[in-house]
Amino acid sequence: MTISLDVKVPMLHEFHSYLYQPEWKYMESKEKDRQVLEDFPTISMEFRKLSKVYQDVISDICHKMGVGMAEFLEKKVDSQHEWDKYCHYVAGLVGIGLSRLFSASELEDPIVGQDTELANSMGLFLQKTNIIRDYLEDQLEGREFWPREVWSRYAKKLSDLAKPENIDMAVQCLNELITNALHHVPDVLTYLSRLKNQSVFNFCAIPQVMAIATLAACYNNKQVFRGVVKIRKGQAVTLMMDATNIQAVKAIMYQYVEEIYQKIPSTDPSSNKTQQVIASIRTMSLPGGPMASRHHYSPIYLSCAMLLAALSWQYLSTISKATEEYVQAGEN
Repeated sequence: MTISLDVKVPMLHEFHSYLYQPEWKYMESKEKDRQVLEDFPTISMEFRKLSKVYQDVISDICHKMGVGMAEFLEKKVDSQHEWDKYCHYVAGLVGIGLSRLFSASELEDPIVGQDTELANSMGLFLQKTNIIRDYLEDQLEGREFWPREVWSRYAKKLSDLAKPENIDMAVQCLNELITNALHHVPDVLTYLSRLKNQSVFNFCAIPQVMAIATLAACYNNKQVFRGVVKIRKGQAVTLMMDATNIQAVKAIMYQYVEEIYQKIPSTDPSSNKTQQVIASIRTMSLPGGPMASRHHYSPIYLSCAMLLAALSWQYLSTISKATEEYVQAGEN
């Protein structure tokens, strides 16, 4: 960690205000992404060129995200509720902010930006997928994001799941977390069904189908605890090309939840819950129904706003990246 807590916490709380300060930058970071901090005047200048309606959204989301990240600087993710909360701060708020921008630009109907529960689920599904897939990488880097409430039923320490003698319990824990993540899929499908603009739809749908394919690859897979589990490049390209309308996305979701269903072990403690959530996804993903028509319209100001939101999120991630390492060091 290269930024001390007494500097980092106030910085996170006040970050949104730095967007309005032309000269603000931070030169003391030693992290690999420090250029974002050092060149922040360039980012904030672009921010101030945006219309006030977009500035207000981005500033509000950055404020909430900064406060949330500061909250998790000194604590681990214990309960499943805290897992949802952490994922909300680092990804759900991104979904909410982008949804508000889509509506503010009039590319999408007001309901897209107003329904924060669905927008939050879009972010949580992606973040949980990343956390599940990256178990081993995070362990090697000293980070822990799996909720203690779940993994403590399978091991004394989260790191114990990587031991060969614990592989059966580890896979059961993995399957329980994947089942948890699958509960967001109905919200994802409802959200995507409301989108009208083709560019916005593609932007939102592609990461979601990548996520369901990743979960299908990880489910009941011992390799999660031994190396990296990734979908094939050809598979990723096919998903990107196919996920262009809601019926296609439903078909993709149906395909991968069926793949998961076929792999459910009868002895798995979460098998009934997994089957239940897959049944609900099947109901929403059944073939048929008209494909929604979409308008091709992608204004430059929306692209700028989304880019700035992404850069702002990257900045917040940069200055809070060492959270887990700090906590680990404090415990040691």
